[in-house]
Amino acid sequence: MAEVSSTDDNLNTKNGNFICGVVEGFYGRPWTTEQRKDLFQKMKKWGMDSYIYAPKDDYKHRAYWRELYTVEEAEHLSGLIQAAKDQNITFYYALSPGLDITYSSTKEITALKRKLEQVSQFGCEAFSLLFDDIEPEMCEADKEVYQSFAQAQVSITNEVYQHLGQPKFVVCPTQYCSTRAVPNVTNSEYLNTLGSKLSPEINIMWTGQKVITRTLTAENIQEITEALRRPPVIWDNIHANDYDQKRVFLGPYSGRSPDLIPKLRGVVTNPNCEYGANFIAIHTLAQWSRCNIDGQRDLTLNDTVSADIKLETETEDGQMCEDIPTSLSPNMYHPRQALRNAIKEWLPEFSKHKSAWGPIAKPQPAVTVIPVPIIPSINTCMSLTSTTTTSSTVTSTVNATQLQALAEVTVNDSMVNPLPGPIMNSLVSESKVVCNESIPNPITTVSIPIPVTGIQDETRQITVLSGAIIKPKINNSNEEFINSQDREIRNGEEKAVGEKDVNAKQTMNTDRGANENDSSPSTSEPMDCNCTPNISPSHVIKSTGASNEDIAMSEISTSSGSMQVEMYDTMTDGKLEKKYGELSMDDLTLLCDLFYLPFEHGGQGLVLLQEFNWLKSNANLVMEQYQRANRETPEIQEWFARAAKFNEISEGVNKLVKNLTSCNNRELLYDLYPYVWDIRSVISLLNSYVRWLGFSKGWRETFMSGDQEPWVFRGGLTADLQRLMPVDSGNDLFVYKIPDVPTCRIFTIRPYANTDENDVMNICTRTSKDGLEDQHPYPDCLKFLHADRIVAPYLLLHPEFCLVVEDDSGIVGYACAAPDHKKFRVKQELSWIPEMCEKYPLSLINNNISKFAQESIRYFHEFKDEICINSPTHPSSMVCSLLPSVLDQSVSKCLVTALLAALRANGCFGVHATMKATDSYIHTFYGKLGFVENTQAVDGKKIMNRNF
Repeated sequence: MAEVSSTDDNLNTKNGNFICGVVEGFYGRPWTTEQRKDLFQKMKKWGMDSYIYAPKDDYKHRAYWRELYTVEEAEHLSGLIQAAKDQNITFYYALSPGLDITYSSTKEITALKRKLEQVSQFGCEAFSLLFDDIEPEMCEADKEVYQSFAQAQVSITNEVYQHLGQPKFVVCPTQYCSTRAVPNVTNSEYLNTLGSKLSPEINIMWTGQKVITRTLTAENIQEITEALRRPPVIWDNIHANDYDQKRVFLGPYSGRSPDLIPKLRGVVTNPNCEYGANFIAIHTLAQWSRCNIDGQRDLTLNDTVSADIKLETETEDGQMCEDIPTSLSPNMYHPRQALRNAIKEWLPEFSKHKSAWGPIAKPQPAVTVIPVPIIPSINTCMSLTSTTTTSSTVTSTVNATQLQALAEVTVNDSMVNPLPGPIMNSLVSESKVVCNESIPNPITTVSIPIPVTGIQDETRQITVLSGAIIKPKINNSNEEFINSQDREIRNGEEKAVGEKDVNAKQTMNTDRGANENDSSPSTSEPMDCNCTPNISPSHVIKSTGASNEDIAMSEISTSSGSMQVEMYDTMTDGKLEKKYGELSMDDLTLLCDLFYLPFEHGGQGLVLLQEFNWLKSNANLVMEQYQRANRETPEIQEWFARAAKFNEISEGVNKLVKNLTSCNNRELLYDLYPYVWDIRSVISLLNSYVRWLGFSKGWRETFMSGDQEPWVFRGGLTADLQRLMPVDSGNDLFVYKIPDVPTCRIFTIRPYANTDENDVMNICTRTSKDGLEDQHPYPDCLKFLHADRIVAPYLLLHPEFCLVVEDDSGIVGYACAAPDHKKFRVKQELSWIPEMCEKYPLSLINNNISKFAQESIRYFHEFKDEICINSPTHPSSMVCSLLPSVLDQSVSKCLVTALLAALRANGCFGVHATMKATDSYIHTFYGKLGFVENTQAVDGKKIMNRNF
């Protein structure tokens, strides 16, 4: 297939009969003026011809559609329109008045005409009215004038169209897909009224069978064409991600046969919220639009639906099928070839020097997480074949119900409209989107003070939509209010994050006493709207030493008041040098496979899912090897070979993260980093668990993932990978705040080895006093006193349930557990305590050592008299600690998740942790890991439990 080169080559758009381009029609943070101008240049290069300005949350597009533009805004909008003309791109200016317009009001119609007239004076020659995502009801005044909702919309659209001199015009209807047509497309009075009454020169948009349509069929196009009396313009949401903060789509344009082109007025893609993430989506659409020009196609290669919707991963072992038919003509479309072409052109974009604004924050609006039933431990995108070993009789099969679950990724068609956020304006700056909270959002939420029943003189602000009815709920005594904006303080310092208040966010592993009662995990990740104030910092290069630690944002005095952030690692002869390599084609191919499309994963993503599922399902082979005389059987060799393969992919993802973090294009990095960071954490966690399976001798044949709760943890491949972890109630452990600044620091979790003993003991000593080291001097004989008390028994008696986490500098944390604390205590009393009593006699107690040290010495000698903690629901015990330098809150959650999975594999379902009643940091630490405090304290100690 030929690469896209210029507009002149695209006959479909050149003759003006086919619209092909981009609609900026998503919810959330709009693109900047600078990004839109860059888009126009790329669109011209790739042979596209149309751009529709329709950002849902931009200031005067929807919420304040009646207001005219100021001089400053007019200047930016005029510049955009002219920039589009310079690139031969038709700039469609869209308004969304449907939220509150009175169709029968002369005043409202006048306001609509006046607004569009103003934009017309800026040079705009194409317009659009959008009536999507509104209630299909008229007010009483409209009902007296119009017979139907459709007639009201048709009336004002035709009037405006004529008033503007019949320009290029496109409309998005309220019933914009088959599932929203009432009762159906053919019999919809609404659609038929639009088709018969709307001026025939006006184009009408359509998304397909659904809001997000997997396969666009000729039958559906024919059906809607008949209803509308004209071919539709497809508003394509295949790459849209404004409904899910956890997904970004980097796969090629797919599921639409080029045979559809003659049956359509055009296609505009409504892509990812992150501008930088849309190179593949737009580039491959451009390639698709160039197809079928000569009409000569081999139907044996492309059936009615076309080869472009077939999975690229149809080999028996789930490997990615890279073979592209050699008989493809230059005008034929194959999505994998289109992806290759796009990646080849995308790669140089990462080397361009561009800065990023503000801390990392996803642009999507906050959407309530909706529970979706899923089959436990069954990935929704894997091939529909049973998993069978290639060299043994060990087989894992799935039933018919599970096969149905495997068929496709579930995308909720009835997407809940996101809660409105602050007013944003993309037309007052070239490179920033400005948030003005002083302007009230007419559809915004309001805070209502609600008295909390049972708590005297306490009132809390609960945010609700205007007009909502509030019913106060009596608080359960064990429920805690979580403030996602609370501060995490450590040693009197705070990590600088956040844009409005750089000290207002939390770092889980460095919280010390700021929220001592915060012992319940937040059910969803806090959403930050990345709205950039006028004085927002620009992240630019700052030279530093070779440290690989997380670097907090530090203020530098500059003329612009900007805040500079460390992005590079070393300086040699006054020149900045990157520590890691350049991004490669392989890196970007892996990136795209990990974030492919809404209804399918890329080839390497499928391999990850299938390999881990096979390793988990056949882990009994690893256990049995310790009972056999011959441990080198083909089955066992295959298990370890596939484990090595999984580890190789995990290392490839680590390499991708490091190379991506070192790229020059910080704007593009900031768009992609949250997703890459997220999935790397999950893949690393799964790899750690595989390594534990291969290491542990304690794995049982009864190992199963269990019946997981039917919640969608995250979208896409990340969610499918998370669902494979054998932790039922662990969805809160997959919720953590994204780092505010990209970092190359990679953490790896692995099983504990005997050679790690000194490192683990040192870390325990450095964090033994409520997360800190006892500052009182210790003699050499007491060097590991606290470690011998806290962690050493686990290392000695249960090394198979000990994990460590390390980075490039070495081990930085550990987590250890005993599956049965009662038996563990008996073992300690028999084989550990006597030795410790000899090592630390009572005679060592004197005034020269701290009270904390004295307590630890007495602990060994009073061990028999200590009250034994025994809970039938939480029989396991654990300890976990990380160095204060570990600021990434996902590290502790991944570490604990891996440990809980190891316990679950051995039939344990509940664990507890014990701490002193005065240990506020440790209490908060475990609280953020989902542990809940036991209501009864035991002998001056707190006990915190969690199920998994």
